Amino acid sequence: MMDTMFLKAALAVYFVSVLGYVTSIYVRRVMVAKVSTWIFFLAFLCHTISFIFRYLETGHTPVISIYETLSFFAWAMAGVYLAFQPKTKTRVLGAFVSPVTFLLMIAASKGLEGYVSIPEVLKSNLVPLHVILSVTGEALFALASFAGAMYLIQEGLIKNKKVSGFSRMLPSLSDLDRINHFCLMWGFPLLTLGVLVGSLWARTAWGSHWQWDPKQVWTLVAWVFYALLLHQRLAIGWKGHKAAFLSLLAFAILLVSLVAINLFFVTAHSFI
Repeated sequence: MMDTMFLKAALAVYFVSVLGYVTSIYVRRVMVAKVSTWIFFLAFLCHTISFIFRYLETGHTPVISIYETLSFFAWAMAGVYLAFQPKTKTRVLGAFVSPVTFLLMIAASKGLEGYVSIPEVLKSNLVPLHVILSVTGEALFALASFAGAMYLIQEGLIKNKKVSGFSRMLPSLSDLDRINHFCLMWGFPLLTLGVLVGSLWARTAWGSHWQWDPKQVWTLVAWVFYALLLHQRLAIGWKGHKAAFLSLLAFAILLVSLVAINLFFVTAHSFI
């Protein structure tokens, strides 16, 4: 099947990009990171084509199952990262993004070969819209946390006066803070819209907008934390170290709702 063929090609090329980014850190050469970015872009194209073929072959938006959702998460995160490249010098940030993308693709590929029937409850146009909006927002938050982590690393090197070939490879603090701000600005409304669409679908499927489901509760906790962080950035002017650290903390809370809930709790969202 064509979708599987392009998915495997994307997985292989993502892996090559990971090797390239890791090598760029080891040899301390930005040029290697630039080449790796083009390889990463090729993987993204293969990934995009696999989505198109999967849609044509299955007849449904390929974001329904947990495996399709993981694949879409990886694709959205890769796409947002690549979109930053023309305006910011953040190629080395790919050393954070590419390994996570590759690992998500490995997890997704285990369940994307062959097709399963869609439960009747998921046969609604609201379901793919809910997933696409929510996961795109979460992918933006993931990138915000990567930029935050690299900000803290770069800031620590500068404060300790360890400016070297490695630190000069890293993006500037202003570029990293700008990415963090942009991702929060766009990620929050997308997640908010995704949650609202999900509540409308829940009303149709289960008769109530709110179920006190563990995933709903933890997603609400993460949403409140991101709302507070965004408010502080816009109203108080938080930026730099504080914003970088709190974006990491907020994403840790979001990860609980995305991963730990499915592993340790009974949830009505076990299918996504």
